[in-house]
Amino acid sequence: MVPAPFDATARPVEPGACFDWLRQGWAMFLAHPGIWIGSTVLLLVMLMAISIVPFFGQVAAHLLVPLFGAGMLQICRNIGEGREPQIADLFAGFRHRGGQLVMVGVFFAAGMFGIAFLAFLLISGGVLGAAASGSGGVGLALGGIMLAGLLVMVLSVPVIMATWFAPALVYFHDLPALVAMKASFAAGLRNWLAMSIFGVFLFVAVFFAMLPLGLGLLLALPVFSAAVYASYRDMFTGV
Repeated sequence: MVPAPFDATARPVEPGACFDWLRQGWAMFLAHPGIWIGSTVLLLVMLMAISIVPFFGQVAAHLLVPLFGAGMLQICRNIGEGREPQIADLFAGFRHRGGQLVMVGVFFAAGMFGIAFLAFLLISGGVLGAAASGSGGVGLALGGIMLAGLLVMVLSVPVIMATWFAPALVYFHDLPALVAMKASFAAGLRNWLAMSIFGVFLFVAVFFAMLPLGLGLLLALPVFSAAVYASYRDMFTGV
């Protein structure tokens, strides 16, 4: 029987599926810890070096995230299919569908920097209002900061949803960037509870991973990358 063509429609999963994704992510890390740590160190060093350049470096780093994300996913695929992963797999996204992956990065960068700009305007407005009002304007400044934080939180969600699975869909299935982002957003919307639990867990874990000089990222980034791969497999391929 000829398999049905891939239509990028995500299947619904149980809310607790996120814990199985994390279990699979941990198992993949344990299978090749040296490759994972080496790839993570290389990735973090490159992104930090690029980000040193004011503004333009940070934009470039955001554009490259989907390409390096595809590389991390390729490491996951090699492990999952019993092949020997290589640190060079980190650059797989540059060799296959690089242009479309960059387009995902353009959307991600535009969304995040646009949200940051709106937050800056709100905070600036609050500070200026506080200065004009004298000591009684402290509440106005705090209100602007709180509103900016809430705005960033709310508006970041659709951007993250649209780009969460997009690198996998572009890289593994050759989907155009826009189609992949629409499918990624629909998958997040369909499985909003599982993704919400997953997202909260990742946020808290990354926060604590950053505390010891960021050394926790050497473990967190590989495990979470493999967990994202497991979530993609679960929703889009059903395995």
